[in-house]
Amino acid sequence: MTSSSFEGLGLAEPLQRALKAEKYLKPTPIQAQAIPLLTEGKDLLGIAQTGTGKTAAFALPILHRLSLEPAQLVPGSPRALILAPTRELARQIGERFTAYGRKLPLTSAVIFGGVNQHHQVKALKAGVDILIATPGRLLDLCTQRHIRLDKVSILVLDEADRMLDMGFIRDVRKIVAACHSKRQTLLFSATMPPAIAKLANDVLNHPVRIDVSPKTIAVDRIEQRVYFVGAKDKRTLLDQLLADPAFDRVLVFTRTKRGADRVCKQLKQTGVPVDALHGNKAQNARVRALDDFRKGKVRVLVATDIAARGIDVPNISHVINYELPNEPESYVHRIGRTARAGAGGAALSFCDQSERPYLKAIEQLMQRKVTAVDHRLVETPPEAGPETPRRGRPAQAPKGRRRGGNRTPHSSDTTWTRTPHSSEAPRTRTPHISEIPMLAAPTTKRGQVSRHSGGGHR
Repeated sequence: MTSSSFEGLGLAEPLQRALKAEKYLKPTPIQAQAIPLLTEGKDLLGIAQTGTGKTAAFALPILHRLSLEPAQLVPGSPRALILAPTRELARQIGERFTAYGRKLPLTSAVIFGGVNQHHQVKALKAGVDILIATPGRLLDLCTQRHIRLDKVSILVLDEADRMLDMGFIRDVRKIVAACHSKRQTLLFSATMPPAIAKLANDVLNHPVRIDVSPKTIAVDRIEQRVYFVGAKDKRTLLDQLLADPAFDRVLVFTRTKRGADRVCKQLKQTGVPVDALHGNKAQNARVRALDDFRKGKVRVLVATDIAARGIDVPNISHVINYELPNEPESYVHRIGRTARAGAGGAALSFCDQSERPYLKAIEQLMQRKVTAVDHRLVETPPEAGPETPRRGRPAQAPKGRRRGGNRTPHSSDTTWTRTPHSSEAPRTRTPHISEIPMLAAPTTKRGQVSRHSGGGHR
């Protein structure tokens, strides 16, 4: 049975005071389910995206447990380790640990690449209880013998699916192997591809499983609309939408870094306060862009999916998918930026002909249609749709033959006549968590999973 208040979760009194200072009154579903289990030292497999309150779901019990087990600081030997895929997310988690643990005699540090390591090494030499890190920089410092992981008693793998997408899975396994064998391990992932299911089976010991459905989060609180528009008309449509003052804090998504820079440059030319956020930006530029967006100095932030995983900015009025993602789960992560901590929001998507299979996959994942908006730039479906794209690659327009001046319609044409057939959906996609069977109930063998499912966060 879950508690309807933080007072009923058995957290230490200093944590209760910190939560009141942060105005946290009622736990989210994943917090209410996970915190009592984690304070008991159980392993956890959590299926949840950012925006569900999962950071507090693991940060609070970690702080609670470490505060009850005081230990002398050892230089370079943290007691708890949290792995995150991106610099932004690591920084965000570090800020939350600082806020929740402000009244506890515990120390924490955040390390990531893209910056000089001097200050990070200095913090490690002073000793920390809790270390938040990205895999690459952590292994670098381990190789240089600035960090030892054999004292880690609590390990958190946050957004494991994104670490897989970014090619970190081997690094993650090396890090796990370096940690103490008798530890508490928590793994959080928005999706459960086979590689992550295998990782969970290998590193977790009789874990409890909690599933917070991203479909429910996306559908319930966010107004979703789609604009069918030619690729060449997307810029004009974006300018028209931003002319409305109601679009006061807007997050625009593109699929590529180059696309983000291009959209950012175009908006600057029209006088819109805008900045870009992606992996090619220097760390100080990424921090500045996020801070300016959070403070309202920048009205529009153009971002890619990987960089956006760490974005936790309140009161985002609109999310605009300038380009639809080729992974339907990424759509859910994107639009969740405008529905933080129980708030509502609006998500608008631009869909050209080549992206229609992506839209179909998104609608299948959410089990609902996205409402189309009538507008003067509307693009209607072609007589024969483009070849269905393989997962992870943009759709290609059909190649035409020049005979007598005729050609096959290109994806940028706007005179289409019929709706694509249902067979024109993407051929493959990462299975949603509901399609992955539960791991087996616990036995005496390490690596099997006991079930503990909770209702979706609404």
